Amino acid sequence: MKNVTDFEDILIKKYGNKGTAARDKYDAESLAFRLGVMLKQARKDANLTQEELAEKTGTKKSYISRIERGLSDIQVSTYCKLIEIGLGKNLNISIA
Repeated sequence: MKNVTDFEDILIKKYGNKGTAARDKYDAESLAFRLGVMLKQARKDANLTQEELAEKTGTKKSYISRIERGLSDIQVSTYCKLIEIGLGKNLNISIA
């Protein structure tokens, strides 16, 4: 099993250890991408367009689009608003 590399080892090789500038940037962008993918799927499951979600939450379609593409750094409170008010779902966050 010496030749087995886990994902964390790959990230360390490419971006460095957690806490370095390059790794922090990667982690932030990765999180933004994952949140965007989850929002997009939940929106589609609710049969809403980006425009409809934006109208329900007082935001703009372009903002929803940027979030879904992982291009916007989003605050937890805003994400919660999109999920709970816009989609009528509950947002659960856990620390593992």
